[in-house]
Amino acid sequence: MLAKIAEHVPQSGDFLFEPKWDGFRAIVFRSADDVYIQSRDLKPLDRYFPELHAVFLKQLPSGVVVDGEIVMPTKHGLDFGGLQMRLHPAASRVEKLAKAAPAAFVAFDLLATGKSLMRVPQRERRMQLERLFKKMRRPLYLTPMTRDPALAVDWLQRFEGAGLDGVIAKPAGASYEAGKRAMFKIKHVRSADCVVAGFRWHKSGKGALGSLLLGLYDDEETLQHVGVTSAFTMAMRQQLVKEFAPLRKNALQNHPWRAWADAQAVSSRMPGGQSRWSAGKDLSWEPLRIERVCEVKYDHMEGDRFRHPPVFLRWRPDKKPRDCRYDQLEVTPAYELAKVFGA
Repeated sequence: MLAKIAEHVPQSGDFLFEPKWDGFRAIVFRSADDVYIQSRDLKPLDRYFPELHAVFLKQLPSGVVVDGEIVMPTKHGLDFGGLQMRLHPAASRVEKLAKAAPAAFVAFDLLATGKSLMRVPQRERRMQLERLFKKMRRPLYLTPMTRDPALAVDWLQRFEGAGLDGVIAKPAGASYEAGKRAMFKIKHVRSADCVVAGFRWHKSGKGALGSLLLGLYDDEETLQHVGVTSAFTMAMRQQLVKEFAPLRKNALQNHPWRAWADAQAVSSRMPGGQSRWSAGKDLSWEPLRIERVCEVKYDHMEGDRFRHPPVFLRWRPDKKPRDCRYDQLEVTPAYELAKVFGA
């Protein structure tokens, strides 16, 4: 069951509100003698999280199917980057990471207890999940839940500081609808003015733009690559290629990312860099003279980059590129992750 975006926490209606965890969605199947951990796109995750596989075997009773999120708790909050490091082809590397920084699992739905519960209303599935998790121990957790929209709004503000991703609103009477967007997710919406330092071509060919490469200046006056935005119509993609033609002339000569122009660069900070997440995609890019500024909408940062691809809002001809700095971004107060579990 998936969620669709809502702008605000619903103030009327019968909903169960839960924090939105920032990790890997996973469904855990406990058979009589084994466990299978399945990702949202139906791929096995067991080999990447051997420590959780062992815990599920030990704690979950036979016949149980649990929907939840694999997360990586740290003293600074959730670490999504640490989770990504687990998707490594070498079993020895995965084993080493599992011992150094073990993952946890946060349950938020119960799909079976020997028999299917998918047609059972959400409120009843939650009650059964709570009874089941009274017997569970770390690193298995039950996500907090409230039916109070005011408290959900409070969670939306406070829990972000622990690395959480918003709030989920689940219709209390709904059955479990696999693959359907039957819930609502409420996330923070912020905007930032960014330098447009280059672009990538669209996969269809060089007649259309694929994405804009965005930058922000840090305290040392260095333009850092912070992410890309790519939600454009095909007509706009083709129009932008024409608009950018003058900005491409001699763009590399004094470009702040001139040293990164080689598409074979290896640093993740470099816009042309390859990584195991890019799966061999063409990440070569076209530099632009540092003249254009755009405003984008984003939810939150991960380190010094946008956590998710931001959405283009508008051009800002009134803004100078040098004014596009990190210090314009909202600072999220830190919040202790342990307090989230105790909410």
